[in-house]
Amino acid sequence: MRCWRPLIVPAVSAFLSCMAVPALAQLSPLPTPTGPLVAGPSIVVDAQTGEVLHQRDAGAPFYPASITKLMTLYLLFEDLKAGRIGLQDKIGFSDYAYNQQPSKLVLPRGYQITVEQAILALILRSANDVAVAVGERLSGSETAFAERMTSTARRLSMTGSFFKNPSGWKDPEQMTTARDMALLAIALIRDFPQYYPYFNAHDVIINNVRIGHSVKFLDKYPGADGLKTGFLCSSGFNLVASATRDGRRLVGVVAGFRRADLRDEAAVRLFDEALRARTGGARPKVWQIDNTGSRPATVLSDSDCVPARYDYPGDGAWVGTFASVAAARQAHQAAQAKLAIAGRTWLGREWIVDVAMGKQRKFATIIADLEPGAAGQLCALYQSAKQFCQVMQPQQLVRPFQNLWR
Repeated sequence: MRCWRPLIVPAVSAFLSCMAVPALAQLSPLPTPTGPLVAGPSIVVDAQTGEVLHQRDAGAPFYPASITKLMTLYLLFEDLKAGRIGLQDKIGFSDYAYNQQPSKLVLPRGYQITVEQAILALILRSANDVAVAVGERLSGSETAFAERMTSTARRLSMTGSFFKNPSGWKDPEQMTTARDMALLAIALIRDFPQYYPYFNAHDVIINNVRIGHSVKFLDKYPGADGLKTGFLCSSGFNLVASATRDGRRLVGVVAGFRRADLRDEAAVRLFDEALRARTGGARPKVWQIDNTGSRPATVLSDSDCVPARYDYPGDGAWVGTFASVAAARQAHQAAQAKLAIAGRTWLGREWIVDVAMGKQRKFATIIADLEPGAAGQLCALYQSAKQFCQVMQPQQLVRPFQNLWR
């Protein structure tokens, strides 16, 4: 990998205060092709110059969840580069590390992994047990490592980030900002070109188990080569990503989404828009974004954080409720074919949910997240053939879905 250094240097407090670009609310509407979507902060930055090509509330705090592990990896890379630890050195698991909540490796008691396996487990599995084991190995305890994480954040001018653990697990005091995470991603690329390719790894075998990657942005976006996703109910779905096109590297952060697919699609749109931007270098730099110092918003409460949430901005078309998943999927395919014949290029999404009534169970088929007017058009086609179809607005598609029984 070619080694380069972005032209980003820490700025003094007086410069930041006089050049600050204010951040706004933590959750706000984001335009999408099917309607506005409430999401959290985001930013896209030219990694070479630091120019901000897009930002929404980039200084507002949010819960980082597992993108916290980017700082854990930064410190691990730092110790590797300094020779304090080696890639083939072993890392063991204390009882505390072993008993962390998933996601985790779930290794046999007493099992040790190499530092290189730990790097890949953090990136590919987002393993919380490994994150704690790394922190204990490097600093002696999780608390000491978290203090080092926060102090390193200040050294990197990440003024709005506070770390309490190396995994990103729930802690109301653990928070970051899109601005800060963009600076961290740039620092990872700049400071550790020899280790950055790990973020583009697609699998690793640990204890005879293959672990594949989970960053869908790598598959969705040509030129993408990292970095990390994160999710907690309180944080929503977060992503820190980087991609290179035509010799130009972008770094982006999107946070606070209620669905992972919508997060990834938003990142693709924002990267595309940023690459098309011709700004002449006139926009603010990432270090000119002001961190607000307020409290993070909760994206999903515990009661809202349940499977089979609709959470799409566009209307759906309910085309029937069926005795089997196979029949429900066949109905979905038939509905999409009707949309294509009608000249629609966006054919919606498959959204099939189980509906219970007493001891009976069926499967409702919704053509989900349609563009404005498309659900009505599709239902008109069905109704003209004397077939069932009903337009469903997002607020109508909530558990227990008994309104979808027929």
